[in-house]
Amino acid sequence: MKMKTYRIRKPKIVVVGGGTGLPVILKGLRNQGVDITAVVTVADDGGSSGQLRDSVSTMTPPGDLRNVLVALSDMPKLYSDIFQYRFNKEDKFLANHALGNLIIAAMSEMRGSTYEAVQLLSKMMHVDGRVYPSSDEPLVLHAVFKDGTTAVGESKIALDRKTIDHVYVRNHANDDEPKPARKVVTSILEADMIVLGPGSLFTSILPNLMISDIGQAMLETSAETVYICNIMTQKGETEHFTDADHVRVLHQHLKAKFVDTVLVNTEPVPEGYMDTETYDEYLVQVKHDFNGLREESCRVVSTDFLELRDNGVFHDGEKVVQELLRIVYGAKLKN
Repeated sequence: MKMKTYRIRKPKIVVVGGGTGLPVILKGLRNQGVDITAVVTVADDGGSSGQLRDSVSTMTPPGDLRNVLVALSDMPKLYSDIFQYRFNKEDKFLANHALGNLIIAAMSEMRGSTYEAVQLLSKMMHVDGRVYPSSDEPLVLHAVFKDGTTAVGESKIALDRKTIDHVYVRNHANDDEPKPARKVVTSILEADMIVLGPGSLFTSILPNLMISDIGQAMLETSAETVYICNIMTQKGETEHFTDADHVRVLHQHLKAKFVDTVLVNTEPVPEGYMDTETYDEYLVQVKHDFNGLREESCRVVSTDFLELRDNGVFHDGEKVVQELLRIVYGAKLKN
């Protein structure tokens, strides 16, 4: 008599965002036996990414995609160091361009699509998981401030340090309503867990959700939706924000209370630890408002998620991932 073999399906976790916070979580998840999909913002218009976006008509900004590919790749360190190498600011034409950005630009032009370029690079770089730009078209982020004025472009939004009322996105080429890249909506609808952040609320997370089909999928999915709240407030974005304010803004943008669980760091940042010149966009530690979080109808996991290194303040990827796994496996057991 043959014994029956049961295979437990890997939990499907979709991580949505951009910036420097996303790779930290993806690196932590990579070796944990989960099925990972990263959905990455394409509204960046600053630095190397912005210059390349304006130069190559077939591509979305590559910087966040580059960092996510490296985070999920098992390439030898030398190869990833080459891919991440940034030319010196004295190098004139190549100044401040990351080599990986140039490679993504070249492949986007070869294939006529950043989406196709990223899929090919994922194979070449032995990426464990899937990486999708949120749209196959470069997007422009618009902000409307509380005083009725507006700003156009992700890099311009924080400059005047005004209070943001809401943001929205449009196609860079023709100002049309953006469409999601292939498989993004399906990934969200089929996920066991959606992870938002960590990352800039208005310029890394919301640009993805403001693509209407993605926002609708976030409301329709049966996945556990987890928001990793930022540890520090950000200049011109979330000044004076509590943790509840972050969640409230997410809910207001999608006009529904869709976040199920919030991860909140409660470990204090030592006074004077952070190098405010190097990390000049960060201001003070996000204050807690647990009553406000309860009003947003979400479960709160509050503990020490803090990592201090290089005179900067970061999420401890290992601690965050342990909590995410506890949540997703607990949800699977209930089902």
